[in-house]
Amino acid sequence: MSQKIVETLNPAQQQAVTAAEKHMLILAGAGSGKTKVLVHRIAWLIQEQAISPYNIFAVTFTNKAANEMRQRVESILKGATSGLWMGTFHGLGHRILRRHWMAADLVENFQIIDTDDQTRILRRIIKSLNIDEKKTPPKLALWFISQQKDQGLRAKDVNDRDDFSKRNLKLIYEKYEIQCQQSGLVDFAEILLRTHELLLNNPDILNHYQQRFQHILVDEFQDTNEIQYAFIHLLTGKDSSVMIVGDDDQSIYGWRGAKVDNLHQFCRDFPQTQTIRLEQNYRSTKTILGAANVLISHNSDRLGKELWTEGENGDPIIHYTAFNDIDEAHYVVKQIRQLLCEDFERSEFAILYRSNAQSRLLEEALLREGIPYRIYGGLRFFERAEIKDALAYMRLMVNRKDAAAFERIINTPTRGIGDKTLGIIRTHAANNHISLWHAAESLVADNGLSGRANNAVTEFIQLINQLEEKTNSLPLHEQVDAVIHDSGLYQHFKQEKSEKARSRVENIDELLNATRLFSLDSSSDLSPMAAFLAQAALEAGEERSGEESQCVQLMTLHAAKGLEFPVVFIVGLEEGLFPSFYADENPGGIEEERRLCYVGMTRAMKKLHITQAQMRRVHGKEHYHRPSRFLREIPKEYLVTQGGTQRVFHQGKTSFNTTKSTPSMATMESNGEFNLGQRVRHNHFGEGIVTNFEGQGAHSRVQVQFDNNDSKWLVAAFAKLESV
Repeated sequence: MSQKIVETLNPAQQQAVTAAEKHMLILAGAGSGKTKVLVHRIAWLIQEQAISPYNIFAVTFTNKAANEMRQRVESILKGATSGLWMGTFHGLGHRILRRHWMAADLVENFQIIDTDDQTRILRRIIKSLNIDEKKTPPKLALWFISQQKDQGLRAKDVNDRDDFSKRNLKLIYEKYEIQCQQSGLVDFAEILLRTHELLLNNPDILNHYQQRFQHILVDEFQDTNEIQYAFIHLLTGKDSSVMIVGDDDQSIYGWRGAKVDNLHQFCRDFPQTQTIRLEQNYRSTKTILGAANVLISHNSDRLGKELWTEGENGDPIIHYTAFNDIDEAHYVVKQIRQLLCEDFERSEFAILYRSNAQSRLLEEALLREGIPYRIYGGLRFFERAEIKDALAYMRLMVNRKDAAAFERIINTPTRGIGDKTLGIIRTHAANNHISLWHAAESLVADNGLSGRANNAVTEFIQLINQLEEKTNSLPLHEQVDAVIHDSGLYQHFKQEKSEKARSRVENIDELLNATRLFSLDSSSDLSPMAAFLAQAALEAGEERSGEESQCVQLMTLHAAKGLEFPVVFIVGLEEGLFPSFYADENPGGIEEERRLCYVGMTRAMKKLHITQAQMRRVHGKEHYHRPSRFLREIPKEYLVTQGGTQRVFHQGKTSFNTTKSTPSMATMESNGEFNLGQRVRHNHFGEGIVTNFEGQGAHSRVQVQFDNNDSKWLVAAFAKLESV
């Protein structure tokens, strides 16, 4: 029977499954079958070593993974696994707290609160402490408290010496602890901290679980944070065996507290640990693995492994240098269109990017080609909350009767207008058959609101009126720039410290780029802002034809971890974007970005394309970026280079010459007369580069970036552009 359990495993996997050593580190490379090893190890323990499921404690990072693993174990054993504890850190911690709620100093029916609940509680606390919410927003306090809990710190443990801003946050944390304790509330970070404290402060309970769980298995160990490591370390009894499975080369969540050093720390805390490396890859070609191995070798302090495969060499990696981000999107979509003709399915394509904001141009290009797509694990660009907030300001400027826009932004960012005040406005509007806007104006004029609410609503009305008056004669992108800054939206997201807030700022920047590139149809009777809002609404409501499973997948590189696709495009390999500008500010930041690139590359099964744009719009302005250092770290023998322009500097100006490299589908993208990246001359504006175009024939329009830094849309039939 033992042979049957391991007969489908390779030698390294068999060694990991059947090992008798007390503690093990399974260093599992991408696509090496780590889940298979975990499942078979549990089955081996139960069936061959006669270990009761009651004595096994298995931790995964998602409920989905836990359920799948349990089903696979049951499939191997042909039966149930009653008594087996398998789940996430939070799920298993919650299970312990429910059993020992009194010892944990909780009420029996304690409730778990989500981030929205936390934010509401923190907002009330900040207000009660007379702290300026603009300087210390609830989301900043939430991030701070979660960070402290992940490090095992209570409010009393926080060192706020010589740090005024931290004093306020510590004070908020103290009040928050009291509020939650009195109300019987527990947030997600509290679950693990409280569980750890329960075991630490109750030796009898700790002894029970140490004796019960003879075998502890932990998946994705490189993603554990400080309190999760401490929990496992504490739970491990003198007779327990621990198997941790992880890959230091795939540790990409440092920004949310994960510590790649936990793998090293485990080996230090358990010096007799046996390390087994799973290096045989069952996913990618030799070419992709060779390139990925060399790239990741530039990181220091690795535990060390090298992926290999018995599969084919496969195609070379295509490295495409785009003229700009529009050209990059054209290239990706044209390649997909071409490969769809070669019997690939839409669901076999994935486009990976470092920043969510990069999706917009890719979405536009896919829509234009009629290719269904799905944003994996996220929302399409115009569906994102921060974009809808900004658009709501614009909608209200265009139409004061827009009730949905009014309700969305009257207190976004917060300006002291609560549900009670909004309820009064709604009632007044309904009773008098007028819009919410006019109801607010009426109530303000008649002093129908309390003094504080009256002032806040007055300021909101003045803000919208002033924005319209200030921007009425400005170009669209300048109007939107004023909206996102004068409304406080930009600063609201900018001051938050989380990765999500940073992504929101990038998305708002990309909205500004979208308005700068937007061109009004000459036959339209709408104002530029109204026309842009109409297009945004149409894109947001665009039907994704076909089943979700038959869509091209768009996602961040972080979201791609654990997935695989026959064809992968990694876009935006430029310094400042990937690696991120922020990476240089944090110790180990560049190495984590390199691991992220490694993760992206090893998602590809058959074909891998990596792209960069020499020019990319950031906050409405064109920036020229150097190629990512990661491109230089991939040996040329693995690459075929396509596209590309060479920048030439002369007399303080920047111009471009198109290289004679292999033409791609994107470089051939044209309106029939001009190509993207083509150098042209205008008899009045001088020389420049074609950066975009729309339409065909006599009515086609061409966008040209001139050497004097002016960007202009010209009607091709009248511009009389000459090719240089």
